[in-house]
Order: sequence, then structure tokens, then C-alpha cells
Amino acid sequence: MFQHTPALVIVKMKNFIVLIIALIYHSLVWGQNTFKAIIKDSETKEPLVGATLMIKGTTHGSITDKNGLVQISDIPNGTWVFVFRFIGFIEKTDTVNFPVIQTEPLVIFLSESKEEIDEVIVTATRSSRIISDIPTRIEAISGEELEEKGNMKPGDIRMMLNESTGIQTQQTSATSYNSSIRIQGLDGKYTQILRDGYPLYSGFSGGLGLLQVVPLDLKQVEVIKGASSTLYGEGAIAGLVNLVSKMPERKRDLSFLLNGTSALGIDMSGFYSQKFERIGTTVFASYNSGSPYDPSGIGLTAIPKFNRVTLNPKIYVFVNPKTMLNFGFNSTIEDRTGGDIRYIEGKGDSIHSYYEKNKTNRFSTQFGLTHQVNDSSDFKIKNSLNYYDRKIEVPDFRFSGIQYSSFTEVAYSIKKQHQEWVMGLNLWTERFKQDKTDSTKVVDYNHTTFGAFIQNTWNASDKLAVETGIRGDYQNEYGFFFLPRISTLFKVNNHLTARLGGGLGYKTPTIFTEDAERLQFRNVLPVDESKTNAEQSVGGNLDINYRASISHGVSFSMNTLFFYTQISNPLILTRLSNSIYEFQQPDGYIDTKGIETNVKLTYNHIKLFLGYTFADVNQQLNGTTTTFPLVSKHRLNNVIMYELEDKLKVGLEAYYYSPQKLNDGNTGKDYWICGLMTERLWKHFSIFINFENLFDTRQTRFDRIYTVTITNPVFRDIYAPVDGFVVNGGIKIRL
Repeated sequence: MFQHTPALVIVKMKNFIVLIIALIYHSLVWGQNTFKAIIKDSETKEPLVGATLMIKGTTHGSITDKNGLVQISDIPNGTWVFVFRFIGFIEKTDTVNFPVIQTEPLVIFLSESKEEIDEVIVTATRSSRIISDIPTRIEAISGEELEEKGNMKPGDIRMMLNESTGIQTQQTSATSYNSSIRIQGLDGKYTQILRDGYPLYSGFSGGLGLLQVVPLDLKQVEVIKGASSTLYGEGAIAGLVNLVSKMPERKRDLSFLLNGTSALGIDMSGFYSQKFERIGTTVFASYNSGSPYDPSGIGLTAIPKFNRVTLNPKIYVFVNPKTMLNFGFNSTIEDRTGGDIRYIEGKGDSIHSYYEKNKTNRFSTQFGLTHQVNDSSDFKIKNSLNYYDRKIEVPDFRFSGIQYSSFTEVAYSIKKQHQEWVMGLNLWTERFKQDKTDSTKVVDYNHTTFGAFIQNTWNASDKLAVETGIRGDYQNEYGFFFLPRISTLFKVNNHLTARLGGGLGYKTPTIFTEDAERLQFRNVLPVDESKTNAEQSVGGNLDINYRASISHGVSFSMNTLFFYTQISNPLILTRLSNSIYEFQQPDGYIDTKGIETNVKLTYNHIKLFLGYTFADVNQQLNGTTTTFPLVSKHRLNNVIMYELEDKLKVGLEAYYYSPQKLNDGNTGKDYWICGLMTERLWKHFSIFINFENLFDTRQTRFDRIYTVTITNPVFRDIYAPVDGFVVNGGIKIRL
């Protein structure tokens, strides 16, 4: 009997293995397919740049280039459903059975939607997805809603955010109108504000941030509530707000806005954008001014005298279909003076001599590079450099300084059939140098944070998606922070979805908080970094969303969010016996828990919005539990809109604020704010008028805003409007 030698057996086994590998490779090669399509506007036949092609039930997809061409490779054999989408157009699907031989790209025509757009693409999680498909809960203010809110306050975004459930803007100066944003009752220092993913409004530069962003060049505003430090690093304990700028498109966008108010304010804005063959550009410019306004007759400004100029040009370079560069420059210059009306009008004397002056110069640059490596992966680089110079002056005191900051990020993303990965590194620097004017100790600091992150979005099935993320940050003064988070999306059926998520967050201490801003940073000692820990948080939320079409022309949706966040090592500004203020870190924590509910009912041309926020915020410090100040425990949002498409908009709104505990131990009065807005539209222009605070709700009508004397006022907390009833109106031109 013939027997094989061991060497011969090994050789034959190797040949057999090679044959098997070759067969497997051959099978894989023939089992992978490529699909190409060109997506166009059905009316103009122009290619739609930035339209998306997705394989249904997966994260495998791509975006059209300048010619409307999109391509997906590595598609296994079988039957697949392709979904074609573009904002403002009706979604289309096509079923393809692979293998198939495709000699020319399939041409897909999308029709412009005449219905209200509920689905928008958001970018705050670094994943450009339809909002309904993202496991992380995101709220977006976009489209007509953004324009309507912009009509009410064209000069800044303060009101736009304040009219959302769970968000409250807190005025920190009685005379200069300075404000911060609070999410779910937590201090403004715990909210991170981004512009196109760049952190531009932190530290010293955050004090006037809300008042210096004009909304005309915004495409949408994205809000994530709850611990979000895993996404962009420190500061997002309560949540983050991402301001998304408009991008240039082939169709020219040239618009102007002119607005005037009964408080003698004026807003003038202009925006231009257009995309050419290899170059695109956006240019935004605005001039905003206000006159000293005192509706209560107490002699102090409710609205200060101010002049502000903003210029934001941006250039896009489309190097090739796979590579895009962008360069941007933002500048804001403002002089703002509040205080005694007679002093501001040049009639001051020894009694009428109080003032609060704010002079700011804000300059920042942005650079971005996006390169599509292949059909399933891309590479991005971001960089911003920021310069912020602000001078605050009151009688006998001045606080001024310059803040330099930078942000650099390198990220790589991979989109597979059922998964999407994003990983990256970033470097964040922030340095503040105070101008020394007396013998007090300066509050300078120099912070550097290096971070690394990785995020995964997994479509486990058509009904379940999971998003997980891990970030590690090393901060030069406060050490290392490990920040995991998880969010899960359950699609119960076509009408009902639920999201469950949570994560950790942190905030590095600086003196730039709401409490110190109220004092103009006077007699505030610098943070002793050797004796101070970073503030850290843990939080979670459960979101339930239901929507349905009841009958023709009638739709209903309801969203409910349950939330909880706890902050350990809170930094508390404490007054010492010698009228000096020091940041201390007592044992204990601050926590917020509650519920937000939004209901929307649409009947033909009528839309009804109802919102309720319950926020129970407490601080347990050194064994004593107290209510956190300046939080409306109960808030109601009520808005009814009547709209004729491209012709007329009429809106009536009413907001209720329950009593708030004040820092002096007293309790403020509850109140309602009501408003009426209308806009008449034509093809190239519209006229709008807004009656804000119809019933003239003012804190000065039912409470005092200062004590002692008008010469040396000691201001109380501002918990209600001080400007009262104001009418504004104007014209918008679109060419």
C-alpha cells in the first residue's frame, strides 16, 4: 500500500489551502458590486450637490459630488433598497437585485417637497444623519421655524433659544442686557456653544456670546441636552448648542434684512452665497445698534446704548470631487453702555453717574479640510484661532483682558454596511491675560487639553441602533478624564420611537461664570488650581416620541424627555467677610431632574405647539439641601401658527414662568409673556411685524431690580423681562 511521506502531505495540504483561499477570494470578488447614480432636481434638471444615497437598514452610503454623481462600492449580492434624499425634496427609493451590470449611472430625479420638512440632517454628533435615525437625542431649529424666530429678534439668538422647552436664557446684567443660556436649569458655564463644530464661545468670550450672534446666515441650530463632553470635550455638562452656517449652493442666495424697533433699535444684515465650478463663497455682514431705553422710568437702561458690526466671509475650494477646503474669518466689534439714562445722554451729574461699559473685539479664523478616501471613509482636519478682547468698566473699577484660544482636530470616519466609526484627536488651548490696573491679584490662566475619542454607530436591525463613544482628555492643570457615553434608539413601529442614553462630563474651573459676571468680576479672587478639582458630572435621559397622521391634513406628534444630571465638586462663588469673593468647593453636589413634553398638532394651515418643562434643581452642600436659584420649576410654551404657503404667516404665543428662588433668599413672582407675529410674503421680499410682550410684563412692575441709591446701585437678580412691550418690524429681500 502506497503511503505518503509527511513532507508530501504538507505540500498537498498547502496546495489545498491555497486553492480554497483562491476560491473564497474569487467568490468575494464576484460577490461585491458597485452602484452609481446621478441625482438631479426634477424641475430644473440641475444636479443636487450634497444629496445622500443610503442602503436602507445600513449606514452604508455616500454624498453626491459637484456633478450630482454618487457611488457606493462593496455591495454584496442580493436585493437592496437604495434611498435617495435631499433637504427640501421628497425622498425616493429604488430596489436593485445584485449582481447587475451597470454601464451608466442611474439618473434619479427628486421633486421639491411642498410639505413641512420634519426630517433634517444634523452634524453635532459628527455623523451626518437624518435626525430620526440618530440614537443620540438632538433637537433642531431649522427652515421656517428658524426664520420665524429670527423675525422676532433679528439682532441675536437669545430669544430663539429661550423659546424652546428646557432652555432658559438668564440675564446677568440689569443695565447691559448680558445673558447666558441655561439648559435644564443648570448654570450657563455648563453649556458648550459651537459654531460649525468649532468651540468659539467659552471662558471670557462667552459673556456676550448670545447677544453677538446674528441669525441671518444660520442654516439651523442643533441642541443636545445632557452630558455631551464625550463629543467635543469639557464644558458640555448640561448640553451643547451647535450653530450651523449656510453652505454655498449653485443657486445664488442673496438676502437682506432691515428691522426697526419701538425701543429705537435697528438691525441691518446681508448674506450672499454661491457655488461655482471650483470655488464657493459665503459673505455675511450686519450692523446692529440700540438707543438707551427705560420703559419703567426708573432712570436705568433696560436696553443699553450699543453699536455692533459683524463681518463673516468664508471661501470654499473644491479641489476635486473628493477634496474640499474652506477658510473662514469671523469678526465682531461692539461698544455697549448701560446704566443711568441721564449719564448716557450726556446730562450726568454727581447723582446720575452710574454706568456699565462693555467694549469687545472678537476675531477668529477657521480652516477645514475634508477628503473622501474612498466610498466608505473620509478624513477631516479642523482648526480655529480666536482672539477676544473685552473691557468692562463701572465707576471706580475696570476689568479687562485678552483671551487667546485655539482648537485643532483630526478625524477619520468609516461607514460600513451596518456600522459607522469616527475616531480622532484634538488639541484645545485657552489662555487669558488680565490687564493689571491696581494692586489686586490678576486672574490669568493657561489651559491646554489634549483629547482622543472614538465613536461607533451600529444599526443592529431595522428597529435598533446603538451609538457608543469614549473620550480621554488630559488637561494640564486638572489631569486625565475618562468620558464614556451610550445612546440607544428603539423604533417600535412607524409611529413610536424611544431613545435611552447617558454619559459623563467635566468642566475645568475659571472665574468666568454667571455669578462673577453679575459683579463685573470685581473683587473676585482667581481660582486656586492647586486646591481645586474639576467639576464632573453623570447624567442620563429617556426620550419617547410618537407621531401619526390622524386624517388628511391632520397630523399629531408628541415628544417626552425624562432627564437627570448630577454635578460633583461644584464650584461656588462665596462672599467672604471683607467683601471679597472666592470660589470654593464644598462637599456635595448639584442635581437636576425633570421632564420636558412637546405636543404638535397640525390641521391644514394651522399648527399648534404646546410645551411643558418641569425642572427640579437642587444643591446639597455640606449636608444642607437648598433649591438652586433662578430656575422656573414649571414652564409652559404655547404657540399657534396660521400659514398660507409662500403668502402669509400669523403666530400667537404665550409663555408661563413659575416663581423662582433668588440668591438673596426671596422668591420672585410668576408671570406670563405673550406675543403676536405676522409676515406677508411675496416672491422676492416679505414684510414682518412682531408685537413682543403684549401685556408689558416687566420685573420693575412687580419687583425692584436694585437697592440702595441710583448713584451706587446694588442690583438684585433679574428673573423677568425688564424691557417690557416692544414692537419690531421690517423687510426681508431675497434676490
